[in-house]
Amino acid sequence: MKKQELTTAHQLGDMPAEEFKKYGYELIDWIAEYFTTIEKYPVVPNIKTGDIKNKLPENPPSLPESFEKIFSDVDEKIIPGVTHWNHPNFMAYFNSTSSGPGILAELLSAALNTNGMLWKTSPSTTELERVTVDWMRQMLGLPEPFWGIIYDTASVSSMHGIAAAREEVSEYNFRHKGLTGKEKTPMLRLYASEQAHSSIEKGAILLGIGIDGVRKIPVDNEFRMIPEKLSKAISEDKANGWRPFCVVATVGTTSTTSIDPVEKIADVCEQEKLWLHVDAAHAGVTAMLPEMKYIFNGVERADSLVVNPHKWMFTPIDLSLFYTRKPDVLKRAFSLVPEYLKTAEDSSVENLMDYGIQLGRRFRALKLWFIIRYFGVNGIIERLREHIRLGQMFASWIDKHPDFERMAPTPFSTICFRAHPTRMNDEGMIEWLNEQLLQKINETGKLFISHTKLNEKFVLRVSISGLRTEERHVIDAWKLIQNKLKELL
Repeated sequence: MKKQELTTAHQLGDMPAEEFKKYGYELIDWIAEYFTTIEKYPVVPNIKTGDIKNKLPENPPSLPESFEKIFSDVDEKIIPGVTHWNHPNFMAYFNSTSSGPGILAELLSAALNTNGMLWKTSPSTTELERVTVDWMRQMLGLPEPFWGIIYDTASVSSMHGIAAAREEVSEYNFRHKGLTGKEKTPMLRLYASEQAHSSIEKGAILLGIGIDGVRKIPVDNEFRMIPEKLSKAISEDKANGWRPFCVVATVGTTSTTSIDPVEKIADVCEQEKLWLHVDAAHAGVTAMLPEMKYIFNGVERADSLVVNPHKWMFTPIDLSLFYTRKPDVLKRAFSLVPEYLKTAEDSSVENLMDYGIQLGRRFRALKLWFIIRYFGVNGIIERLREHIRLGQMFASWIDKHPDFERMAPTPFSTICFRAHPTRMNDEGMIEWLNEQLLQKINETGKLFISHTKLNEKFVLRVSISGLRTEERHVIDAWKLIQNKLKELL
């Protein structure tokens, strides 16, 4: 490259401060405008596979490109393919909306670019995490023995819980021998309900337990694990040579947000000396509401717990809180300290790298700190309470309409329902109708909802947990759903 071809942005060193400020201000303005006008966008893009990729060059640029060109390409080539999770009409899956304070914290985290693997490598990263995680413990009403740490997602948090449970199987040296060592290893058995999240099985795969090592426990008519069936399964497995070691209960299952009877499950776990992990990734944050504290009945007896602020507390992805009453077991499972990571402070501090698989650790606690301080505990509670109110309102509309039926209880703000016209009784036709209804709704781009299957029946899901979702959006969603059903009929 000739010297005269070098631009200011491509000389040795970083982007100049003035240029960074100029485009930084422009980006903040863009984001503010995006949130102000977000409803002009379709929730789900109307594009085909490859449409975005085909607009982009196959090879990287040899010469520097201007930020004007980069910003232009964001608007023209990237935004048309974005599904807008921040949109108030995004009511699919479990909505994950970001907030202003969370976004600003992400910016600061990226600028500081700390690695909190050791206390020494960034004392503030470690110590702010200890403080904010304990703030959340208090907000959720968990007793003091619960020690917490931040991971990225619930899948990783649950995997760590299962790994700690495996470490508790003291008669086998899994840490050194693994599951294929010389000594005879048992067939480990993990228990979860039929409604448990798929990440539990993925964790079992990763940890060498395998899908066959996961036994699914039947649920009742409200899709909650049946403790008596759990006890029976454990007895059967012990008689057949399995080594039961862990039970996963769910507070807010993925399909229906059902609440497993944790108290009775804890009784079984204590009797059988099994590790109890509670997956409260989506719904757990609502335990901070006085009227919702019942959802954590028995959770104080769990060995580990996961709650995800990035699912329903306006935190930009990703941030998952993992709590355990036995951090020593977690540390025993994962701590491995090479010479180059030893420091003079090791005996007097907590090095968070000792409590998980990852070494590098982002400054995620900043997001939690900013959000809790900006909204305040009461502000967060009121927003969650409003979402639950809207969910109950939507559920009441379903119950009153002759052509719809609710397919599961609605303890929070996720409604499982289907269209079932009064004169239509053929299950095949009802399933076809609801598949078409889902497609017609999402094709409009005005609303995005998802589906599941319950008792082999195709079921529609509306989940109301977006920071920008108001009552008017829920009313419009219900009108759209009814109108699309009328068109199909």
